[in-house]
Amino acid sequence: MGLLGNELAFASALTAQERESVMALGSRKRFQADAHLLTEGDRSSHVVIIMRGWVTVSVVTDRGATRLILGLRGPGELLGEMAALDPHPRSATVRALGPIEAQVIPGDAFRRFLALHPRVSGLVIRQLTFRLRSADQERSALASLTVLQRLASRLIELSGAEPAGPYTPSGEGSSSDPSASGPVVHLAQDELAATIGATREAVAKALRLLRTQHIVRTGNRMVEILDPALLALLADGHQE
Repeated sequence: MGLLGNELAFASALTAQERESVMALGSRKRFQADAHLLTEGDRSSHVVIIMRGWVTVSVVTDRGATRLILGLRGPGELLGEMAALDPHPRSATVRALGPIEAQVIPGDAFRRFLALHPRVSGLVIRQLTFRLRSADQERSALASLTVLQRLASRLIELSGAEPAGPYTPSGEGSSSDPSASGPVVHLAQDELAATIGATREAVAKALRLLRTQHIVRTGNRMVEILDPALLALLADGHQE
């Protein structure tokens, strides 16, 4: 499973000249926490490049009542490129986890730029391929892994994301709990549930089990990893 892209962010893969040219296509905009940068089903075609902050990428589930978070995207990442390249509606919603700065580029200008710059076009194709493969892995995990396995795997992934630049859900600060001694994930239980395609109740039950085994400690919008090695074993399917 993979919530965070592990390839070089789009803007970081550009040369200095390419980056300057791409940024000149659009304008810088600021978004408040919880704002929608892109909305599933919308017919707009602009793309955004995240300059500061973190966002979630989510879709409505088959039941239509809940959302599944497909990914977390941070500085340098390109979003919305699919709608810029074809006439179909947006396939996902992009929501700000905290205050966001992003470069917003009209879809037609972006398409023209790609037509004239094949290397940059190749970067976009590589990104699309990588994300499609990640989505396939997520669907496989939903079908084959238990809630406990999916939660353990997600906590390991997200706790390792802190050095890359902490994000701030709903505008909250990103500093760790001062008494914490292990890696910390700053997400509420309902947000964790949305990242693994489970109900909040199922995640709460799994967290209770992890707490009783002294594998994690939980607080307000916080899960501290006390035993990463044992959590990794659970993620691989070794039940306690």
